Amino acid sequence: MVPQEYPRLIIEAVEPQVDGGRFPIKRVVGEKVTVSADIYKEGHDKLAAVLKARPVGDRQWRESPMTQGDNDRWFGEFMVDAIGRWEYTIEAYAERYLSWVDEIGKKSVPGADLRSELLEGLAVLKKSATLAEGEDRDRMASIINAIETALAAGEQRGAIDLGIGKVMNTMMATYPDRSEGYQLAPALTIMVNRPITRFAAWYEFFPRSQGAVPYRHGTLQDSIRRLPAIKAMGFNVVYLPPIHPIGHRFRKGKNNSLVTVPGDVGSPWAIGNKHGGHMALEPQLGTWDDWDQFVATCRQLEIEIALDYVMNCSPDHPYVAEHPEWFFHRPDGSIKYAENPPKKYQDVYPLNFGTSDRAGLWQEMLRIFLFWIDKGVTTFRVDNPHTKPVPFWEWVIGEVHRKHPEVIFLAEAFTKPKMMRLLAKVGFAQSYTYFTWRNHKHDLSDYVGELTCGEMKEYFTGNFFANTPDILPPILQFGGRPAFIMRAVLAATLSSVYGIYSGYELCENEAIPGKEEYLDSEKYEIRVRDWNVPGNIVDVITRINAIRQECPALHSYNNVVFLATDDPNILAYAKMTEDRSDIVICVVNLDPFHKHWSLLHIPLDTFGIGHDEQYQAHDLLSDERYRWSGPSVYVELTPPDKMAHIIKVRRW
Repeated sequence: MVPQEYPRLIIEAVEPQVDGGRFPIKRVVGEKVTVSADIYKEGHDKLAAVLKARPVGDRQWRESPMTQGDNDRWFGEFMVDAIGRWEYTIEAYAERYLSWVDEIGKKSVPGADLRSELLEGLAVLKKSATLAEGEDRDRMASIINAIETALAAGEQRGAIDLGIGKVMNTMMATYPDRSEGYQLAPALTIMVNRPITRFAAWYEFFPRSQGAVPYRHGTLQDSIRRLPAIKAMGFNVVYLPPIHPIGHRFRKGKNNSLVTVPGDVGSPWAIGNKHGGHMALEPQLGTWDDWDQFVATCRQLEIEIALDYVMNCSPDHPYVAEHPEWFFHRPDGSIKYAENPPKKYQDVYPLNFGTSDRAGLWQEMLRIFLFWIDKGVTTFRVDNPHTKPVPFWEWVIGEVHRKHPEVIFLAEAFTKPKMMRLLAKVGFAQSYTYFTWRNHKHDLSDYVGELTCGEMKEYFTGNFFANTPDILPPILQFGGRPAFIMRAVLAATLSSVYGIYSGYELCENEAIPGKEEYLDSEKYEIRVRDWNVPGNIVDVITRINAIRQECPALHSYNNVVFLATDDPNILAYAKMTEDRSDIVICVVNLDPFHKHWSLLHIPLDTFGIGHDEQYQAHDLLSDERYRWSGPSVYVELTPPDKMAHIIKVRRW
C-alpha cells in the first residue's frame, strides 16, 4: 500500500541523546544545550531548521534557529533556565522562499522571460502573508500588490527586486511557510538540576564523633558547633551517615568485631531498634528540636545537607516484625543477613525487592525519602544502589522529582561500569567513581577523559571522593602528608564536584595491615579528634576550596584539557571558560616521595595566546608569579610541601 503521508525531510543522528532517547541527558540551570543533527531532503530545495525546547508541561515551544555546517550537519543551541524535566526537538522544512530566490537569481539574465517564475514566487509570498499579523501583514500585502502591478506592466526587473528585497526577505524569515516540513518525534528529554549538582565540595562526618570528650557520644548540638569550621574550610555540602536508631542484636564491636563490650555504639548502617527505624533519630544524638536547629544553622551558613539513604535493617527494626515478607528467608525460616564475601554483616538484614508485597515495600521506601525532604534534606547519598532493581530507582526518583525536582541523588555504586552508567541514566545526578584508585598519569587522564569527553558527559557526573569511611587507599596509607595534598588537588580540580571524609584534613592514614580499611574505624566507634593536630592540611584544603570559588573555569565539569609533560610523574591539565576569560592550569606531582621536573607544553592557540606573547602564570596555591612565553615552560615540584601548582593564566 502506498503511504498516504510521509516525512519529506530527513532528521537523523541527533546529538546529544542517550540510548536513542530512552533516557534524558543531564544539565544544570544556566547551561547551554548544543544540539546537532543530519538534516537533508531529496532534490535541491533550500532547507531551514529550528531547535525547539520547553519544560515538560509547557504548551509553548521556545525556538532558536539552527545553522547549516558541512555535509548536511546542522547546529543549534538553547539554554535551560529552570530545574525539572525538559524536552527538545527539531523542526526542519523546505524553505520555499529561499529556494525561489536562489532559482530566480540564477535565471535572471538579460532577455530571460521569468513571468512564470514570478507567479510561482507570488504564490509563495501570499502563503506566508496569511501567517503574518498586524502591520507586517499590511506591509507584505502592499509589496505583493506592487509586484503584481509591476508584473502586469511588464516591469520584470522591478518585480524581482521587490520580491527578493531586504524588506520582503525579513518578512519571509519572520513568517516562513513550514507546511513542507517535519518535526522530530518523539521529543528528546533533559533532566535539569540545580547548579550545586555540578559544582560542590562535600564534607562527610559522623555526628556522634563531634564531641570533645573521649568515648562520650556526640550530639547534634556538638555537630552544630562544628559547622562553622566546616564552612570556613569552604565546604557547602555536609554528608551525614545514617543518624537513625541502631540495632542491639548482633551489634558489631570495634574494628567490626563480633564481640561487643559495654559502651560499643555499633554501626549506623544497622538501622532500627525500639526507638524506631528509618524515620527516627538515634536518641543519643538528640531530639527533633535539635535536628531542626541543625537544619536552620546549615541554611544560615549556606550549607546543604546530604543524608545517607540505606535500605538495611537491623534485626531489631520494626519492619522485621511488621513486614517479615520484606526480607530474605532461609529454608529453616531464619532471616538472611547481608554479605559481600568475604565481608559479613551479621547486624544487617537486607530488604528483598522480590517480595510478594512489592507495592508496599516500594511505597514505604518512597515515604522515607519524602519524610526526610520535609525535614530539610536536599540530597541523598544512596548506599549500594546497584544491589537493588534499577526499575525501582527509575520509579522512586521519578516520584520524588514530581514533587521535589530540586532533590539530588548520589549513587554510592562501586560496581561494574555498565551498572554505574545505567544508574546515572535512570536518575542519579551524581555517582562515586573509580578516581579513588587511579594513581598513575595515564590512568587518571584516560579515566577523566572517559567521564568528561565521551557519551558519559551527557548524563554522568562523577563526585571525586578522596577517601571514605570504607576506603583508605594505599597512596594515602603510605604517601603521608604530601599524598593527602596531591590527592586533594586532583579531586578538587579534575572534577567540579568532590568530597572528603573527616580526618582527611588531619592526614589520618592508619590502616588495617594489608587492607584498604581504617584501623579503629569510625564506623564502629566514636572518634574524638584534635582539629589542630600538627601536620594538618586544613589551610591547604581551605585554600583549594577558595581557589575553586574564585575561578569560574573550575566550576565546569566537562572542560578538562590534558597538557603534555615530559615526566610520567607530572600530570598537567587545564580548564577554561568558553570565552577564555578564565584559564587555570593544574600541574601535579604524582610521586609523594621525590622531586620531579618537566617541560610543560602549553597549547597557546587553544588559549588564544600569541606564540611570541608574554603572559603571567600566577600560582594560586603559593601566590608565586612567573613570566612565561612560548609553547614550553619549565616546572618543578618538590615534596613535602610543593606538590602542585594551580596556575591562573593572566595576560599582560
